Amino acid sequence: MLDLVAGDSSIELSFHQQCFARHGHFAGDDEVRLTALVECANDPEADAVWFAHGGYGSNRIAARAVEQMGGAARGKVFLGYSDTGYLLAALYKAGIGKPVHGPMTADIRSNDGEAAVRRALGFLTGGTDGLEPDLDDRPTVAFNLMTLAMMCGTELMPDLSGHIVLVEEVSEHLYAVDRLFFHVTQHLGSVAGLRLGRVSDIPENDRAFGMSEEDVARYWCERSGIPYLGFADIGHDTANKIVPFGLAGAGGHP
Repeated sequence: MLDLVAGDSSIELSFHQQCFARHGHFAGDDEVRLTALVECANDPEADAVWFAHGGYGSNRIAARAVEQMGGAARGKVFLGYSDTGYLLAALYKAGIGKPVHGPMTADIRSNDGEAAVRRALGFLTGGTDGLEPDLDDRPTVAFNLMTLAMMCGTELMPDLSGHIVLVEEVSEHLYAVDRLFFHVTQHLGSVAGLRLGRVSDIPENDRAFGMSEEDVARYWCERSGIPYLGFADIGHDTANKIVPFGLAGAGGHP
């Protein structure tokens, strides 16, 4: 247990023992992680599920997890980003809880990580200062670009018709970002627009790609008839802002 203070409100964090498990790349095998997630979601004493890390492998358990979530899960905030986007999408599709893109507890280990953690804690205790500044009255979602691309066409993909879609990426060559946008935009024809978060830590190739990440986003949006709406203040970094899925003011579904 750890007691922290966010603004004028006290919040108690309880870390499930599964967070400290090890199974190859994962914090426990699929069954261990599935069981822990369902336990946390269905715990009537918990107000939110704040994901500890990037959630690699969450696509392996997301569909089964939402099937096992009961009434206690339906009022909870589920907060994370990166590969936890699979879980956020599955929850959103199923109409369970309030999925939110935002900082994770592991961000505390990064430079300026305390600011990211306090941004999340502020949101969890009712604050709005950490929200992505250009959210408006249109339903919005935010994803890592690779996560969204891998999810398109699968059982986890929600209907994003009429939504503003925010995407960010990290550690991918620009030619890979180009491929990802080619695929993603084929599945987003009914969205209201796309905004580009930070594309960071781009590896150097043996020759320049010849287009910036924004050039790539604009190109594929134009090819697919998707309005390109400029930049978004999200990314794989501690400046990552908070994006509630759906309508920001409602904290959840449109």
